[in-house]
Amino acid sequence: MSGVDWLMVALGAGLAAPVRYWVGMWLKPSHERPFPWGTFVVNAVASLLLGIAVLMRLPQAWVQSLVAVGFCGALSTWSTLAYESAGLATMGRQALAAGYVAASVGAGLGLAYAGSLIGRAVW
Repeated sequence: MSGVDWLMVALGAGLAAPVRYWVGMWLKPSHERPFPWGTFVVNAVASLLLGIAVLMRLPQAWVQSLVAVGFCGALSTWSTLAYESAGLATMGRQALAAGYVAASVGAGLGLAYAGSLIGRAVW
C-alpha cells in the first residue's frame, strides 16, 4: 500500500466517522423507539456504497482506498451492531435483537448486491 493509499484511507475514515456519529445521535434509540436505527442506517448505506465502489473498478486505486476502505470501513460498524443486539437481549427484548441482526445482515447483503449492479451498470 502506497503513501497515497494510506492518506486516502485516512481521509475517507475522517469523513465517515463524523457522519456515523451524527446519524447515530440523530436516530438514537430511546424507550419509545428501541430499534437502533442509526447503526442500521449507516451499515446499510456502507453496504450499498461498497457494492458500488468495488464493482465500478475505477482505474485509480486511490479512489478505492478512499471510498471502499476508508469511508465505508469507518461508516459501518459490526461491533456496535453486536453491542446493541446484546443490549437488547439483556433487556429482555430477544425477538427485537434477533430481528435487528437478521434485518441488518439481510439489508447489508441485499444492498451490497444492489450496489454491485449499480456499479456494473455505471462502469
